[in-house]
Amino acid sequence: MDWLIFGLPGNENLATQLSDQLQIPCGNAIIRHFPDGESYVRILSDVQNKNMLLVMTLDHPDDKLLSLYFFILAAREQGAKKIGLLAPYLAYMRQDKQFLPGEAVTSGYFAHLLSQLTDWIVTIDPHLHRRSSMSEIYTVPVTLLHAAPLISKWIKENVKNALIVGPDSESEQWVKEVAREAEVPYIVLEKVRKGDRQVEIKVPDVSTWKHHRPVLVDDIISTARTMIITVQHLIRADFQNPICIGVHAVFAGNAFEELKAAGAEQIITCDTIPHSSNSISVSTLLLPGLLSLTRIKK
Repeated sequence: MDWLIFGLPGNENLATQLSDQLQIPCGNAIIRHFPDGESYVRILSDVQNKNMLLVMTLDHPDDKLLSLYFFILAAREQGAKKIGLLAPYLAYMRQDKQFLPGEAVTSGYFAHLLSQLTDWIVTIDPHLHRRSSMSEIYTVPVTLLHAAPLISKWIKENVKNALIVGPDSESEQWVKEVAREAEVPYIVLEKVRKGDRQVEIKVPDVSTWKHHRPVLVDDIISTARTMIITVQHLIRADFQNPICIGVHAVFAGNAFEELKAAGAEQIITCDTIPHSSNSISVSTLLLPGLLSLTRIKK
């Protein structure tokens, strides 16, 4: 069965790594914008009767979605068979209910669109909040991979006497797993979100852990307000400056600089979204699942 990997703009490095590891070739395409901002898509490789793996992390999805949409429709017209999407970061997972009358529940709409376009999806630690399964909104198979073992390994190799700090009760199961595999203790904070950039953090008594290095762990670092407030609180409590680790480096606006200025000793992320903070590669995490899905024996 013939496969091609296409790394859509910004994802070429990961696509090349996976091409080498999966031993399947990269396809060629041109994706750019006209001067008026409209998308231009041209697939240069022959995709007739081929299966395709598209690599596109979906941060800033509104800027990327039309190009992806046009690319997949063009591939279908040119005779492609199955089209799988590897989206290490999957957007539009947070608006999963109607909080105010008239709001669009965009997680469901986005899932419907991607389900219409693709045959299967692979992603890493999507922000499942009030949903227990991706099948509640996606009608194509979605393979979920988890970065916790990679984060545990990094902590174990790089941080002495660590204390894992989770941002809220929803993170406890995930943070507990990171701490267990890193063989270190953990605590979980209580978070009350009052708006997109307004967060109140309640920190339990942490005097027992004063001699530990706090390591804040979360799935997404977006505005970084939760981490900033927590870093400041821990420093005021005479802790060592914390290390902040996130799976997905969204970093809206000046969030990265603000988190650094708040006193974070290090800011570490996985490379699900390209960023200068990337220190944990997810390629080894992706390989087994993609080998199975593409039915390629290494």
